[in-house]
Amino acid sequence: MEQAEKRDIRQLSLEQLTEYFVQIGDKAFRAKQVYEWLWKKSAKDFDQMTNISLSTREKLKSEFTINHIAVDQMQRSGDGTIKNAVKLYDGMIVESVLIPTEKRITACISSQVGCSLDCNFCATARLKRMRNLNADEIYDQVVAIKDQSEQFFNRPLTNIVFMGMGEPLLNYANVLESIEKITKPDGLGMSPKRITLSTVGIPKMIKKLADDEVKFNLAVSLHSAINDTRSAVMPINEKSPLEELGDALKYWYYKTKSKVTYEYVVWRGINDKEKDVDALVKFCKIIPSKVNLIEYNPIDDGEFQQASEDALNLYVSKLEAAGIVAKVRRSRGKDIDAACGQLANKS
Repeated sequence: MEQAEKRDIRQLSLEQLTEYFVQIGDKAFRAKQVYEWLWKKSAKDFDQMTNISLSTREKLKSEFTINHIAVDQMQRSGDGTIKNAVKLYDGMIVESVLIPTEKRITACISSQVGCSLDCNFCATARLKRMRNLNADEIYDQVVAIKDQSEQFFNRPLTNIVFMGMGEPLLNYANVLESIEKITKPDGLGMSPKRITLSTVGIPKMIKKLADDEVKFNLAVSLHSAINDTRSAVMPINEKSPLEELGDALKYWYYKTKSKVTYEYVVWRGINDKEKDVDALVKFCKIIPSKVNLIEYNPIDDGEFQQASEDALNLYVSKLEAAGIVAKVRRSRGKDIDAACGQLANKS
């Protein structure tokens, strides 16, 4: 029972920590030392805080806990990709992925346990949403992959994408707080320009991002620029149709001057016709944008199957002819179910 009564020290701000130390008759600067251990040095327990006196550490141990994650299981793909089954303090599991390429190492991070959005093509959507992740649980996933990057590749982590389990904009406060801890000088000190938040496109929350003047990149899972088609694969589109999404993206660009990336899977018989390509080209002209055409990773033998190379080539040629940068992204980590849309806690 005693453990349950302890507060998670990482839920305290620097100001609250300062207040705590003053209250117990310690020096105010002690808070800054502890805060640095927690967020810059990623300490997992109080005994690592070697510049704090033993008696103070014992007091911290008696009152607080550090609810850090544990990598419960790690799988390595033939292409170098690493998938982590991450155990949270309450025993729940999420997945995160390290994706290595020649020029970069990317951490693909989860923001929720499960997902509530019911996108028909995604394995994660088949899990019900259990809860939001705390800011420290999101931060810890980045630290774990940063350590793996150095251990297995002898290279630093270069990029972070919020493209794992869950919809980041439905866990807005914790996601933004985690990005603050990852980017601030008293945290991990990474550039926000190396972080991309991927959303299904919730107009109200995209406008909020713009109002909050965030400095990271925005990606939108689009998959169709025709309302009926998009609604059939992404039910969220019925509540927030493309017109509303387009308006929110105009507002985003007006406030941030930052172009958006559209994540787009092409499926056979669903969005692989010329009319689908033309609709996307038109939508891309709303604001400056680029398109990632993503190879589909089947989650069963159902209706969603990878489109032909001809269909992908049609997209690329028409987008490029319209002056829009389009890249075909080949999936990595397929052999360990670590590719886009495959994260489902099978491990």
